[in-house]
Amino acid sequence: MTDTQEPEHQGNMTRRKVVVAGGVAVAAVGVGGAAAVNAFADEAASGTATAASGAETCYTLTSETTEGPYYIDADKIRQDVTEDQEGIPLTLVLKVIDAETCKPVRNAAVDIWHCSALGVYSGYEAMSNGGGGAPSGGPTDVPTGTPTGEPPSGPPPGGGGGHAEPTDDKRYLRGTWRTDRHGHVTFRTVFPGWYRGRCVHIHVKVHVDGTWTDAGYEGGHTCHTGQLFFSEKSVLASAEVAPYSTSTVTRTTLDEDTIYPGNGHEGGLLYLSYDKRHIARGVHARLTLGVAPDETHDSTDTAPSPSATSS
Repeated sequence: MTDTQEPEHQGNMTRRKVVVAGGVAVAAVGVGGAAAVNAFADEAASGTATAASGAETCYTLTSETTEGPYYIDADKIRQDVTEDQEGIPLTLVLKVIDAETCKPVRNAAVDIWHCSALGVYSGYEAMSNGGGGAPSGGPTDVPTGTPTGEPPSGPPPGGGGGHAEPTDDKRYLRGTWRTDRHGHVTFRTVFPGWYRGRCVHIHVKVHVDGTWTDAGYEGGHTCHTGQLFFSEKSVLASAEVAPYSTSTVTRTTLDEDTIYPGNGHEGGLLYLSYDKRHIARGVHARLTLGVAPDETHDSTDTAPSPSATSS
């Protein structure tokens, strides 16, 4: 079904080369072997809509946020990043524009990566205990509007901190794809889960001025490093669906998160469409990213938002 929401307004890399391992993935997306995502009823969204004619309105820059420790430099060139991961099907559509001119940024390399439905990052499964991922067994701790317990102190796992070296060769829920002439890029994945100290989110990077080759993407620089966030309403709905409902990890809300800038869509809050009664059928998420193509933002210049509530 057509998404009926109104449209939103919203480090230098050394030689960067990606190798296509195993070709483009064609993994099935979603629950019960569904191969496609169906977006249904809207989730209400605030913000100024573009005109019906499709004319652009210039945006402010999308907030830069920390890269987090679990980034792996673009080693999967693909739109479908699901692999064998269970979860609510999610279609993510991003539009990358120059925030100064509002022109689409073409041929950019966009990376996304996020945790599984149970809070585990591929490449870092051995680091998931205590930081991400739900422990097996024990009572189900389904998140509510007011989570039980206090958020842990210290930097949230997967949020700030330096880069960690991968502990395994898994690469599910990670991928890189090229923006088209309209600046659009689409990924197929699953709705992320949550882990200790962080709200539900997806990491994103935008690379420009590189060269696409038969092997992947080379050179260029990173003009945006950010995170994409989900409304509390959608997270609460997802928590009613397995495997999310089996998580025993105390959830951090959007307002409690120390990384979310607290500035709505400008800060990465996604526009979402889904059937409120049947979210398991799939979620459609979208956002316009306003970037500064001539600048470098590789996360080394970014600290956690001072406006976010401390955990």
